[in-house]
Amino acid sequence: MTSDTPDVLYAVEDRVATVTLNRPEVLNALRVDTQERFFAAMHRADDDPEVRAVVVTGAGRGFCAGADLGWLAGVGEHGLDQSDAGAMGARPELPDMALDLSVPVIGAINGPAAGLGFAIMLMNDVRFAAAGAKFTTTFARLGLVAEYATSWLLPRLIGVGHALDLLLTGRTFTAEEGKELGLFQHVLPAEEVLPAAQAYARGLAQGSSPTSMALIRRQVYGDLHRTREDAMLDSVAMMLESFGRPDLGEGVAAQAEKRLPDFPPYTPPGTTSYRGPSPHQRTDNTEGTQ
Repeated sequence: MTSDTPDVLYAVEDRVATVTLNRPEVLNALRVDTQERFFAAMHRADDDPEVRAVVVTGAGRGFCAGADLGWLAGVGEHGLDQSDAGAMGARPELPDMALDLSVPVIGAINGPAAGLGFAIMLMNDVRFAAAGAKFTTTFARLGLVAEYATSWLLPRLIGVGHALDLLLTGRTFTAEEGKELGLFQHVLPAEEVLPAAQAYARGLAQGSSPTSMALIRRQVYGDLHRTREDAMLDSVAMMLESFGRPDLGEGVAAQAEKRLPDFPPYTPPGTTSYRGPSPHQRTDNTEGTQ
């Protein structure tokens, strides 16, 4: 099924949702309303029990050039519009897809990313990047700070020294350097990025338990700022819970019978022994993504 808005495309095939930023004439630069629709589409995919993985990409030759420069120029000259400030400040849960979503998010980074686009790129669990594509944090060069917890996630991905280098200088670097730093897992010719990311996502959708993936994501991101002892205690408790789920029997049977497993969809429990961060309560604004 496919449904479009002028600036966000949403499609589902083979249990994989593809969310596409669709303003190619400005390298998919984001306005506040575009950002709202993008995150609404991500939450829509997360709430659909038939969706097992999400691919995020950009239309045209770029992934996302960041915030729309026309909007930024207006902010610099006149200050932040009250409605924009409300949209950004009243719903701080919008950009937390790295922590809040239950489905894995695969980045098909088909071209350049900067600023806000760079922050969104970081929120993907696994990143495929176009060979030769250029990237920049750009915040310091615009008189801004590291947006949407980039200062939290980037050092955990590539180390403090490399993160500060990219954040303080705002310098441009290539996909190839990003792979050496550990930012990208795969660098491919531009035309291969989206098909490869979608194939990877289909592999997750077909072969991995949605419940396992949801809980593993929570473990990995949550345990980044917890002690090893706490992580160990919770992993033991969570493993004991896993033994009681039907997923285990299905996974064992599928391996023994040499077939793809038929796992049930993930159902968020009312309570859990895992003491990591819980997803924010949110009210989705899905206008334009239906």
